[in-house]
Formats: sequence, structure tokens, C-alpha cells
Amino acid sequence: MQQGDDWYASSEKGVEKMLGRGVFSILAVLILMCVSSYGRAEWRPVEGRIMTRWAEEVSPENALPEYPRPMMVRKQWQNLNGVWEYAIRPRQEAQPESYDGDILVPFPIESALSGVQKPIGEDKRLWYRRQFQVPDEWNGNRVLLHFGGVDWETTAWVNGKEVGAHRGCYDRFHFDITDALNPAADQEIVLAVWDPTDKGFQARGKQVSEPQGIWYTAVTGIWQTVWLEPVPDSSVEALKMVPDIDAGVLEISVQCRGTEATDTVLAVATADGKRVATALAPVGNPIALMIDEPRLWTPDSPFLYDVEITLQRDGNTLDEVTSYFGMRKIALGKDPDGVSRLFLNNEPLFQIGPLDQGWWPDGLYTAPTDDALRYDVEITRKLGYNMARKHVKIEPARWYYHCDQLGLLVWQDMPSGDKYIGRNDPDIERSEESERQFRNEYKSLIDNFGNHPSIVMWVIFNEGWGQFDTAGLTAWTKKYDPSRLVDQASGWTDRGGADVHDIHSYPGPAMPATEPTRAAVLGEFGGLGIPVEGHLWWDKRNWGYRSFETTDELANGYSGLIFRLRPLIGRGLAAAVYTQTTDVEGEVNGLMTYDRALVKMGVERLAAMNARVFLPPPIVETVVPTSGKKAQVWRYTTGKPPEGWQSPDFDDSSWNTGPGVFGTKGTPGAVVRTRWDTKYIWLRRTFVLDQSEVDSLWLNILHDEDAHVYLNGVRAANTKGHSTNYVPVQIAAEARAALKAGENTIAVRCRQTEGGQSIDVGLIRYEER
Repeated sequence: MQQGDDWYASSEKGVEKMLGRGVFSILAVLILMCVSSYGRAEWRPVEGRIMTRWAEEVSPENALPEYPRPMMVRKQWQNLNGVWEYAIRPRQEAQPESYDGDILVPFPIESALSGVQKPIGEDKRLWYRRQFQVPDEWNGNRVLLHFGGVDWETTAWVNGKEVGAHRGCYDRFHFDITDALNPAADQEIVLAVWDPTDKGFQARGKQVSEPQGIWYTAVTGIWQTVWLEPVPDSSVEALKMVPDIDAGVLEISVQCRGTEATDTVLAVATADGKRVATALAPVGNPIALMIDEPRLWTPDSPFLYDVEITLQRDGNTLDEVTSYFGMRKIALGKDPDGVSRLFLNNEPLFQIGPLDQGWWPDGLYTAPTDDALRYDVEITRKLGYNMARKHVKIEPARWYYHCDQLGLLVWQDMPSGDKYIGRNDPDIERSEESERQFRNEYKSLIDNFGNHPSIVMWVIFNEGWGQFDTAGLTAWTKKYDPSRLVDQASGWTDRGGADVHDIHSYPGPAMPATEPTRAAVLGEFGGLGIPVEGHLWWDKRNWGYRSFETTDELANGYSGLIFRLRPLIGRGLAAAVYTQTTDVEGEVNGLMTYDRALVKMGVERLAAMNARVFLPPPIVETVVPTSGKKAQVWRYTTGKPPEGWQSPDFDDSSWNTGPGVFGTKGTPGAVVRTRWDTKYIWLRRTFVLDQSEVDSLWLNILHDEDAHVYLNGVRAANTKGHSTNYVPVQIAAEARAALKAGENTIAVRCRQTEGGQSIDVGLIRYEER
């Protein structure tokens, strides 16, 4: 049913007509009150799950009321969010005669804020219905019905006439409903949606029918704003804006409908309300706006120009839209040492930020309010990050608008679907239908969001999820959008192309080898978790890649990651993505709780740790080599040795000898040369220090799992859990004092609990510049 004051007014007119003017009885008033309150009285969020603080602000009257397309704005529009009717029926059944109840659009039906919170599944179809009115002042225009996002297969009818169908979860679409409108005040929309979730080939991201681990609740139906827009017969249809800071030019391509050959397009750019550039071109031709001394868009100074586009005929305005743009350049470049880096505006910039899933406990795929959507961007910047990787999800346009305004760089994933492959598997062969659908949605992603200055990287595939024709899609992307960088495969299915070599390392950090034509990036690392009572999605298993019991322990763990990350930056690492912005359902490895109520480590504390990333990288030199590159020989035993085994004068002549690394093959980060598959191993090795100055020495250790390290018989460090690469570990003061010029002894005990296993240790010199 139609909601709001407009519907109330039309209902009042209808009752007056039914009863006769001037005979507006008490009965009619009661009927009107019941009808006009329909939805307001019935809708309420479903209780039983945690909610964000913004959920209290949600109501049928203000369900995401903001203009949904900030990159191309028209003054006239009508928001259709609010209470609709819904029905769940077997997939093969026709349009229902009656409906099951009310649903608050645009929240997916599985969410608490929908007021329904029911699963659908691949065997059912979800139906929607509502009434609306078209303002009289729109007469003479075409009326477009817009959907920001509907998951997945959509068919729409207006007043009983089918107006269009669409397949896709993440790409916005619209239908021209002008010819289906009737002369009466009331119009009716009926929508049918079918979504097979993980039973289909379509792009779906992390949605599954049975959520667990890193896989989340299914989302079905409308999940972004639904709205109406009047447009003239001759109108602007789409904009493409490409900045060139080196030439001081913004090139604009304006796609129009219903134009004549003599029509023109006028573009006027302004900065702080003052005109800075004007250009006129025949319709269909690109427009070059010359921007003198452009103010560059950066994370620290995200300056945005405004632009007005006017379609003209014989000097008269046919249509007018407003937009904005940022003058910025993203490219690969070489630093002074000849290492490939990510350059922003012709300067190297290390990019660091969280893996951002974009899920909400109350709205699932849909943020409860625009303030909530903006908050995630704001807090990411406050925590000291300059980037976010939007992970296998595409957000509503307003999220990118907030990134543009607040200066957050975005790596944008294409959502995944179809079959998944392993680390060493070849690309899959998709069906013709599956491939066509992927290519259509991927092109729509670039078309719909390519004007946002915040987006600097397209990520085609993640960890082999649905990966196919990698080389072909990489080449197509580079040609279709040469203004941005391309990450062809984030994770472990790199095919040697695109602009970056992207690996994942948990907890890490780690980096791939530097290359002449690609930057080395860490697409995921960290994942440090802690469950916070009162802020958990469920009471089932909650997990992180490594879990802690207190926030101080968590902060120390994170500080250690940043400590180990900085030397990698000096060696050529160009970017790092920490997992993740928030907890999501059973994952508790977020910087924030799922309800956004807590920043677990504290804003100031976390920002201070992140600030260290941008300091000059430390000096790191090998003093005692590990077996990472060249085998080093150790004495070892897997049987428990007698007391004093760690002492320098202990007789280890009966122990075995073997080259490192010790462990089992396939353990991440380990070049295993000597098999160790028992629960414990003890190791000994001697080394020589050329000088007695040891203040800058650190351990360099690969461990899976818990290890105790001794220097000259004194405990130097204890490590817990596993590392997937060599990490620097500080030496205890007592052990440091025990080191001397000449021969020294290093002794290690490592314990295995589950999974892979490995151990190797060396010494490095680590100094701040």
C-alpha cells in the first residue's frame, strides 16, 4: 500500500467521492484512519538479533529517503521506499490473489528491518505489491521506475502490464512505465523476484543457503532504493567522466536519448561555487573541460568539482543534470630504487585499509540509514586507513559518494559466483549463460561506478571464486577502463597479468616477489579476532584467523602485525588489506563489532598504530640466516631430551642433523627440507657474532605452532599459534644480555597441535631510521 502524506491525501479524496462531498461522516473518518495507518501500525523490526544504533531511526516514513544517484542528479523524483505488501509462493505459481503481509522496502526479506525475516530459497518466489501516484506536474515526461538493486531475477508489472525483466543482484536498472500508467490517480506495481542463492551460477558474493564460517545469510529481493523519475523525451541518459591531471582536462562523454543531429551539450564546472571551466559540443561528441591548475583529489584533500550538464536544442534547454568529479590519477610507477609502486597523482602512496564486507546485523545487505552507511567510511578514515577493499559486494551509489567526499580509496571487487577452484587448478569453463551474465554485470559495474574518483582498482576475481578467462577479462578491463589499475586475481590464483601481484597471508603479513611491471600487494592479512559478549550475532562458534581473550592482547597482536609489515614496505610492498572492518555474523575478526557499537582496540590507539605505517621503513639486515632461501644445518631430536638441553655446553652429538626448514610439506610459507611430523621437536645450532653490540638484534622466526627460543641457554621469546612467513620477534632483555662476540648457541622447542607444522629461526638487525 502507498504510504505517506501523498497517499493520505488521495485516500481522503476517494472517501469523499464515495460518500458524497459534505457528508464526511464519523464512520468515514474511522475508515480513513484505519486505511491511512496501514503499514505504520503493522510494520516493526523483527527482534531476537543484535541491531545497530541507527535501527531506531528506521520507519516507513523515512526508509532511506536520500537521493539515490548522486553522480547524476535531477531535481524531480519520487522515493518509493516504505511499506509494500509481500507474498511468498512456490516458484511456478502465478501472481497471487492475496498477500501475506507487509514488508519495509528496501530491506531484504531475510533481514530484521524488513519486518519479516523469512528465508525464501530456490524453490520459492517473492512477490511485492504497492500503489503510488504520479504528480500532475510530470505530465508530458517519460516516467522511469528505478531499482538500485534487486536480488536476483526480477519481473515487474504496472497496472497489470508487464514493463520489463532483469537479471542481476548488483547492477541498477530501470523500466520506462509511461505507457502502462492509467489516467486515474492510483497506480499499482507488482514485482516478482526469484533468487537461487548458492544453488545458481549468478554473482552472489558471500550469500549461502546455510550460513557458517565466512559465508553469510542469503539476501533476496529488493535491497536498494526504488524510485520514480520524470525525464523529457530528449534527455541525458548517462555520463562518463575521465580526468587527466597531466593535461589539466576532464573529458566528458554524454549519452543521450531522443536527440537530433543539431542538438548540443553544454558542460559548466564550478569550484566552491565559482565557474572554472565551460565547454560546448555537438551531441554525441566528447567534451573537453580545461581545468587550469587543478586541485587534485587525494585522501588527505578530497576536493570535488561540481559540474552541470545541459542538453540544448536551438538555444533552449531540453534536459539538465548535475554531477561532480575529482581530478586524480592512479598508475603504476617506479620509486627511486626502481621498485614498482602504486602512484597517486604521480607520487608513490602506500595504500592500507580494511577488507570491507558491507554487511549489517539489522539490514544484512542494506545499511539501516545513510548516516550508518557513511559511518563506516568515516571511522575507516579516523582509524588512519586511506583505502578499503569492497569485498565481493557492490554498494549503493551513496557509499561511493561518501568515499569521494571523505577521501577513501576503494579497491572494488566484482562479486563472485559459479564454481570455485583450488590454488593450483586451471580456470573454470563457464556455461554460455553464466559467462554472459558475469560479463554483463561486470561491465555494468564499471559503467555505473566508473566516475567515482575514490575507486582506483578493479578486482576481477578473489581466491579462484568463479575464476574463468582471466587473461581475456584482464585485457578487456584494461582496454575498457585504462584510467584505473586492475587486480586480476586476489589471493592465490594469480595468472601473471594485470597491474599487481596480490597474495593473501593469515595472519601474515607477507609479500610476493617484486616484479618490473607489477606492484606487490597483500590483498588480505590479519583476521585477528575477539568475541565481545553482548555484540554477537549468534551463540554458535564465533571465530577469527587468530583469537584473543582481551582487547589489550588483541591490540598487541595488531601492533605486531604493523611492526612486521613495515619492513615489507621497505622491500617493495605497495599495499595491504587488513581483515576486516567489522565482525560479520560468525566472524569476530572485525575492527568493530558487527553492530558498530565498539571499536575494539579504540579509535586513538588504532590510529596511532596505523600511523607507523607511513614512517620511513626500518633497516633490516640478516645476521644469522634462516633456511628460507638457503638450507641451514641444525641438530635436532623428536624425543624429549634431558634437562639443560638449551645450554651452550650441552652435548648434542647424539642428535640427528638436518637442513631447515623442519615440518610437513604444504605448510604455508615453509620450504620444508627435513620432515617433522611428531608433536614436538627440539633444535640446536651455533652461530658467530662479529661484534658484541647486539641492541638491534631480533629473532626472525617461522613457526607452526608454539615455539620457545633460547639464546645461550636464556629464554629469548615464546611464540604462539602459527605464522605463514618469517616474522621479527623481539629478544628478551635477559637473552640479549647473554649474547657475546664469538660463538653463541640458539636452541628451539616447537609444539604441533593441528594442521600443518614448521619451524625455522634466524637473527636480523632491525633499526628505525
